[in-house]
Amino acid sequence: MRRARILAGTGLALALGFCATGAWTYAQARTDDALAYGRERDEALADGSRALAVLTTIDASTRQRARAGIRNWREVSTGPLREELGGTGARAGASARGTVTEAAVTALDTRSGTAKLIATVRVATTPAGTNKPAVDRKRLEVVLARTGEGVWKAQALSAVPVQREREESGR
Repeated sequence: MRRARILAGTGLALALGFCATGAWTYAQARTDDALAYGRERDEALADGSRALAVLTTIDASTRQRARAGIRNWREVSTGPLREELGGTGARAGASARGTVTEAAVTALDTRSGTAKLIATVRVATTPAGTNKPAVDRKRLEVVLARTGEGVWKAQALSAVPVQREREESGR
């Protein structure tokens, strides 16, 4: 009987020690700066990927749909890119649908609220009057800025040449 009480007491002490260690580790992780930085990076990646998909997509089957697509572009952009996209004229023509296949945050400054994202995008372009899209892969870099609402929006967009293009341009 005495032996059972000693074993039970030892087991209880070990369980309490394990629980206390787990609670301390959890508290440390909740206040960890690296964890907050990781969350911010994940938000920038998600918002940037979403913005890039919108910026490479437009339904220009009619002028009204093209106008709505340009409004969508402006909603996910800010700064000079937003101004430039606002000057785009809406007209019927070819439609495009972009899908981000891979993306990564290459730079993040949480204090200034800026980030850079590099991505590969699959763009299916359908010329007006046809049903068969031509598919192309693009490598793009997006400069992101965090807005006052805490949402990351595209501030600049540029194509990233693949290595083969860089070598050919150097000749």
